Amino acid sequence: MVSSPAHRPLIFLDVDGPLIPLVARPANPGRPARPAGSSPPDTTGNPLLDRLRPEDGRMLLELGCQLVWATTWMADANDVISPRIGLPELPVVDWPDSDDEPRAGLHWKTMYLTRWAAGRPFVWLDDEITDADRRWVSTEHPSRALLHRIDPYIGLTGADLALVRRWLAE
Repeated sequence: MVSSPAHRPLIFLDVDGPLIPLVARPANPGRPARPAGSSPPDTTGNPLLDRLRPEDGRMLLELGCQLVWATTWMADANDVISPRIGLPELPVVDWPDSDDEPRAGLHWKTMYLTRWAAGRPFVWLDDEITDADRRWVSTEHPSRALLHRIDPYIGLTGADLALVRRWLAE
């Protein structure tokens, strides 16, 4: 893999679903579970942040790609999510303020992420990717792209990251 940051593949990261699954994850060994009804150990007041796994950040960094937030959390992902999973401040896709409907069947992020990638290879980890998005990117993006749907009930797994590593090695 090319080491120059401008030539490394991008990994677009969604938060809700991939990093904060819809269902609470089992308590991690070594991390005390909070008693039911107790207040979260953070100041955001968002109890779903307990679903984040600190090891996800380390595993994502080990992929050696340029990580980019592609989430409606936008810059808040750097303030709230990054420190909890050990990520540095990441670039953020700034979604346009538009009421334009995406093309039939496409996720509203698909065309923006392809534009943001500007021809670079990319991986998109999201829980709302469909075959329509994959088909569109395969015909409209000049470089390789892996659009991988993360199960929103489970969140990012080792198997998901193994798939990304295999794709990067090709």
